[in-house]
Amino acid sequence: MNDPQTRPGNDAPTFAPLYRQIQALLMRSLQDGEWKPGEAIPSETELAARYRVSQGTVRKAIDELAAGHLLVRRQGRGTFVASHQEVRTQFRFLRIRPDEPAGAGEPAAMPMTSRILECRRLRAPVEVARLLQLRTGEAVVQIRRMLEVDGRPTVLDEIWLPGARFKGLSAERLSAYSGPLYGLFEAEFGTRMIRATERLKAIAAEPALARELAVPEGSPLLLVERLTYTYEDRPVELRRGYSVTTGHHYYNELI
Repeated sequence: MNDPQTRPGNDAPTFAPLYRQIQALLMRSLQDGEWKPGEAIPSETELAARYRVSQGTVRKAIDELAAGHLLVRRQGRGTFVASHQEVRTQFRFLRIRPDEPAGAGEPAAMPMTSRILECRRLRAPVEVARLLQLRTGEAVVQIRRMLEVDGRPTVLDEIWLPGARFKGLSAERLSAYSGPLYGLFEAEFGTRMIRATERLKAIAAEPALARELAVPEGSPLLLVERLTYTYEDRPVELRRGYSVTTGHHYYNELI
């Protein structure tokens, strides 16, 4: 066959291991929307025939994508495109956890309620435009929301999104949506968050932050700056979260 989709060497560097070439082809199908979030992908047998490789090679490629949270294996049902609607992935990027004794393992994500404070469109400030790879002054959407635990302000999020990608996003639309924020971005704006980089810094609460988070001025806060990417390593979200860490901590597992 001369269809380039069936010849992995035409779509990935020839020096890459074969399973990596298949992984690249699967990723391209995800990027192109051939399989939507929550949908099943073809079986390993079907994919092996499509790419003219062994089933074991396909399995290894799928294993890599599953390890990266792009695909989800379901016993007896097949392999599905991961979705932010799934409980197991809703809190993937939220690493604030209640304090637990050392060695107790990862504590469960805290049940948080979200309250939208503001959503507006404006021209991108220089630093925001740089991080989101936009032109200075290009339209962005800014969201400010409060995450609360048992009615107590815990995390103040300032979120910046490319305006062209998120046309029609408003405070009313955000408030009416009951699922996770990334689920809304995925379902209504076709944007799936794939990976993120984070920078953490300890800061003291300035007067405005202290008022909003209901803490004394100068209280310690944890600033988490996250840059989130979709397919093809395109930055699509800049988020600065100001967290009250009294009774909470940032949890991460290094493997």
